Amino acid sequence: MFDFIIIGAAQAGLAMAYYLKEAGYHFLILDKEEEIGASWLNRWDSLKLFTPTEFNHLPGMDFPAEKGHYPSKTEVANYFKIYAENFEFPLQLNTLVTSVKKEKSSFYIETENQQFQSKNVIIATGPFHVPYTPPFHKKISSEIFQIHSNYYKNVAQLKEGNTLVVGAGDSGFQILDEISALGQKTYFSGATDVKVLPQEFLGKTLWWWFTKTGFLSFNKDSWIGKRISKSRQPIIGTDVKEILSRKNVEAVGKTIDAEDDLISTEKKEITNIANIVWATGYRPNFNWIDGLELTKDGYPKHKRGISNTKGLYFIGLPWLHTRGSATLGGIKNDAKFLFDFIENQPS
Repeated sequence: MFDFIIIGAAQAGLAMAYYLKEAGYHFLILDKEEEIGASWLNRWDSLKLFTPTEFNHLPGMDFPAEKGHYPSKTEVANYFKIYAENFEFPLQLNTLVTSVKKEKSSFYIETENQQFQSKNVIIATGPFHVPYTPPFHKKISSEIFQIHSNYYKNVAQLKEGNTLVVGAGDSGFQILDEISALGQKTYFSGATDVKVLPQEFLGKTLWWWFTKTGFLSFNKDSWIGKRISKSRQPIIGTDVKEILSRKNVEAVGKTIDAEDDLISTEKKEITNIANIVWATGYRPNFNWIDGLELTKDGYPKHKRGISNTKGLYFIGLPWLHTRGSATLGGIKNDAKFLFDFIENQPS
């Protein structure tokens, strides 16, 4: 019987592990991947954080890089590995949790090969569960190479020919930048009237300004927090205007439907593409947790990570409490709050 099982060994799970280890709890971290940091290593090769070093510290151990440096995905993964080794967290990798069920006062955690029992469970699997592509992608010819941004690594994966990039988030524009830089015809599908914020302004990083103005600290239940959380996420550090002005880039509006090699968009029908990159986000999947109450968006109902089931907690969700909850450095505030709540529970 464990005091806690933490499911997920990325930043959220590791931050909670730090506080549990410090307090002497008997716990175990389970993760489905083969190595710590795999969720970052699996992303595209050129990915870098938007946040500089000084805003990426987990509790108890600073990110090992100079101030102002924007870490690569490999540097983030290595930090996680060093962090876990430094604090000697109990870890079990290659372990996919298939169900969590509470019976009386204990949780039963089923995996593909064994069962665990724990008094409490902390879900730290993050928000990115199921890569989403619109249903009509199944009607597209098999001659066209399709890949979700979750699996995109670099341009070497693409077939020779024109490419359609779908999605107006940070991932979509970064991938559009990389692919269109090769010079071949690249179509862009998505909104073009996005807000763009520079990584640095007046000699200070964007995140310095966010911290000073309190932008990352407005909670999701406040008036301004509700406004921010419902607004479109700004693009950070990518020159969208320059990318869209390239002669080989054509913005075609929303992708509406497809049939064989014909892709229908708001502005035109396209028939001459070899590749589609779907930077169309993710859908949450918490169906493996028995009896869990979900919101209309498919996320767990909770109050700052405290669910409606006693002993079941969440960390690492978008807007768990503030905008900062989604950042590497912001996770420690949520972890400390959750830990303090746990410590104050009656035995």
